[in-house]
Amino acid sequence: MITINKPTSAYIGASWAVLGVGVLGFLIGLYNAQMQLNEKGYYVAVLALGLYAAISLQKTIRDKAENIPVSGIYYGISWLALALALVLITVGLWNATLMPSEKGYYFMAFTLSLFAVITIQKNIRDLQSAKGDELYDTKADVFENEYLK
Repeated sequence: MITINKPTSAYIGASWAVLGVGVLGFLIGLYNAQMQLNEKGYYVAVLALGLYAAISLQKTIRDKAENIPVSGIYYGISWLALALALVLITVGLWNATLMPSEKGYYFMAFTLSLFAVITIQKNIRDLQSAKGDELYDTKADVFENEYLK
């Protein structure tokens, strides 16, 4: 059994603040950027993919650590999606007609946002574990208990 410590309110607040700084900074930078709308859309889509992939990967790693079944295909896709987001942001910024300082700004805001969502997902799981909340879908548990055993 893994012992979970409940995160403090300050840590939870800081995690959300860091996510806000990262995502809002990224989006404000895009809003002010001198690029076409389709380029801005590309970067927003890559940010969304990266955030979702980071959350998904953190969840699958945590599930595996807690001996919750995770399919190998989902685990692999989670890693692939995160790697794809990192490759897409890197290639996009490498080929962008931006100053190197702007490229660095976007990449740092992107990685800051990824780190923040991983931390927030961890905080949510830790709070659920500390409260003793059920982490599973109760309908699925009922089905499993009634029909599969």
